[in-house]
Amino acid sequence: MSKRAATVFVCQECGAQSAKWLGRCPDCGAWNSLVEERPVETPLAAGTHRYASGSQASTAQLYADIALEHHARLTTGIDEFDRVLGGGIVPGSLILLGGEPGIGKSTLLLQAAANMARTIGPVLYCSGEESEHQIKGRGERLAVGDAPLYLLAETCLERILEEIARIRPSLVVVDSIQTVFSLKFQSAPGSIGQVREAATQLLFMAKNQNIPTLLVGHVTKDGSLAGPKALEHVVDTVLYFEGERHHAHRVVRAVKNRFGAVSELGVFEMTGGGLRPVANPSKMFLAERPVNAPGSAVLCTVEGSRPILVEVQALVSTSNYGSARRTANGIDPQRLSLLLAVLEKRAGLNLVGDDVFVNIAGGMTIDEPAADLGIIAAIVSSVRNRVIPATTAMFGEVGLAGEIRAIAKSSLRVREAVQMGFTRCLVPEANVDPALRSERCELVQVRTIGEAIDALLS
Repeated sequence: MSKRAATVFVCQECGAQSAKWLGRCPDCGAWNSLVEERPVETPLAAGTHRYASGSQASTAQLYADIALEHHARLTTGIDEFDRVLGGGIVPGSLILLGGEPGIGKSTLLLQAAANMARTIGPVLYCSGEESEHQIKGRGERLAVGDAPLYLLAETCLERILEEIARIRPSLVVVDSIQTVFSLKFQSAPGSIGQVREAATQLLFMAKNQNIPTLLVGHVTKDGSLAGPKALEHVVDTVLYFEGERHHAHRVVRAVKNRFGAVSELGVFEMTGGGLRPVANPSKMFLAERPVNAPGSAVLCTVEGSRPILVEVQALVSTSNYGSARRTANGIDPQRLSLLLAVLEKRAGLNLVGDDVFVNIAGGMTIDEPAADLGIIAAIVSSVRNRVIPATTAMFGEVGLAGEIRAIAKSSLRVREAVQMGFTRCLVPEANVDPALRSERCELVQVRTIGEAIDALLS
């Protein structure tokens, strides 16, 4: 009597396993997320394991006896990309880049791969979504030229590892991890077992052979990376590629980096010849700012170590329906509702029957509390129909009591405002420091939203 092959049902959201199919995952509560997976049983020699290939036995070492090793980072030839990575790619690191479909992930990585192929050595670009001819067509547009760039249209993990061992490249790009499958499993590519196996094997390859590897990851409809959360824990760096399709600029944001600072930001502009780094994002975001228009305010925000000036636009109009609408683009809608409640309670503005629309011009997304003062200033300017002076910038967090709280990196924000030609800055009183005072910029300290409104519209 033949022995029945073991079958397990795995949740594609959280990775929970069940011996039978269930309509709802008992761990995370997701519906219709359990998929059947049947691993291929392969005989193992005594004392061996499939994850032990390439690893070496090690013994514990005393902390004081371990010598530090400093490896030179590999530059991608794209300054903004290197900034987000912390100065370049660390040899042997595993990097995950996620983003919406069509945002430009493959374009960015093909540019970086071509630059590194010219300066460092051969690069292997593995694609499971495009053929070699499609990649070559994009490469002609990006002027790849005669760089030693190897293209491989393959989805089998074992075949990819064989090519890596044959070519010995200086960089490996896998586009995307959701299309790679291993012969050890019979489940479809993109399942949680396949993604975990592919990421783990590529991690071992990168560490054992000291080859940096870039992975492209799909994202779900809510913007988070698809697949098991273990995928983000395995990799060394997690990058998000963001941007609006109707705008030319794109943003690369680091949310995890074992070799550099997190929350770093790189700004690019999509052109016919590929992605072009933007050296001065503030100038780009303020290029089309209207003159003498109520409801417009300039906010000093900081992304990682980079200060950026952006325009906050607000439109307040009387609602013609039973309930007023609250629409926010580029900021958290819940934060907007909180700030409107503070304005009604602490500043005496009646906004219950008004529609409020707030937008960060240029498609930028801001999630730091320092944006509160700029949002409130734009709303009050629209309500009072008063213009905020064009040379005034601001930053500050607003509390529920109506107070303006101090924020970090105030000196970076003030310097950026001065460089962009602003002569007046509204700052929290706790952030006013003699070192920040400049002859070219007047610092107006405010403690409450009432003082801020009077200083803006006086």
